[in-house]
Amino acid sequence: MREKFYKEAIPVVLKKKVKDLPSSPGVYLMKDSSENIIYVGKAKNLKNRVRSYFQNNKAHSQKIKKLKANINDFQLILTDTEFEAFMLECKLIKEIQPIFNKKMKNPTSYTYIRFHKRNTHWTIELSNTIKKDGSIYFGPYPSKHTVKKALQGMKEFLKVDCCNPNKGTPCLNYSLGLCIGICFNKDSRKQYNERLKKMVDFLQGTNTEVLQKLTQKMIDASNNFDFEIAAKYRDILDAIQSLIYKEKVIEFTEANKNIALIEYIDDAALKLFLIKGNHVLFSEKYKIIEENSEQLVEKIKANILKHFKSFTNHSYIEVSKDEIDEAQIIYSYLNSSSCKYVVIDDKWLEFDHQTNIDSSIMNTLLK
Repeated sequence: MREKFYKEAIPVVLKKKVKDLPSSPGVYLMKDSSENIIYVGKAKNLKNRVRSYFQNNKAHSQKIKKLKANINDFQLILTDTEFEAFMLECKLIKEIQPIFNKKMKNPTSYTYIRFHKRNTHWTIELSNTIKKDGSIYFGPYPSKHTVKKALQGMKEFLKVDCCNPNKGTPCLNYSLGLCIGICFNKDSRKQYNERLKKMVDFLQGTNTEVLQKLTQKMIDASNNFDFEIAAKYRDILDAIQSLIYKEKVIEFTEANKNIALIEYIDDAALKLFLIKGNHVLFSEKYKIIEENSEQLVEKIKANILKHFKSFTNHSYIEVSKDEIDEAQIIYSYLNSSSCKYVVIDDKWLEFDHQTNIDSSIMNTLLK
């Protein structure tokens, strides 16, 4: 089902556009002199955001300054909510692939962490795809640089950063204290595998020992005024936290829950979104003044039943590289203060249990 997130664009003369910019949320499309769309952005307040491109600001980065120099016109697409603006921006960037969005985005490709058993020991490597080969995969992650920094920090901390596990003689990292000796000592392989298992457990969210100990090392270094080492641990922790956050996004999305979400646009209107996985199945705006509370509740309940019953698929879903952006937008939005949502249990969608979408659920959404 195609989501109708936007209204008609507003084609007016450029100077008048800047002067008469609306304060509503939406998406803006910057164009060059040949009418090519060179950048797509979103804003909670289009007036403040778009106008900033036509003001002199020393804080602008070189990339923004170069973009500004190429803007000859722009087009606005208004949305009812900031959430819709985020989702529409993501959709349009993928469809149009504007040159400045490409330049401003990290050029590294999405990547996965792969734990693979090779002979008697496990190995860690990065992969661009998932294969059905018995390996354990985490991701996708949008920044290969962040993944490398997080993995390197964990490998050094756990002393499993071996240069060549099959060398037969001590590797360089063993002499530096970064390897427990799997490169020459077969007896260390059990311990090596146990430490890699700690990394797997950590990424799965079942063991936080690595995070706690790295945090303590950062604190100790700072207390000893060794700020360079403290900064190193801080950067590693930031990278690791980024990986943890992405795993939470993926885990939540792959749970494939039925989510009913409401955002109040203003005192007179609200909007209902029905979400499953990383897809918005349905959205509708309601004028509160025109609806009495009972009518509004019944309309929302009817839409919940109608649209989620059409997608009662309990099968496991997998978030791909092409879908991680939408998944992250939805996850971040659900954890913000901008909306209220409830998870609708599949059993409530069955005929005999439809009355279980009761007042307590509706009160959570509408209070």
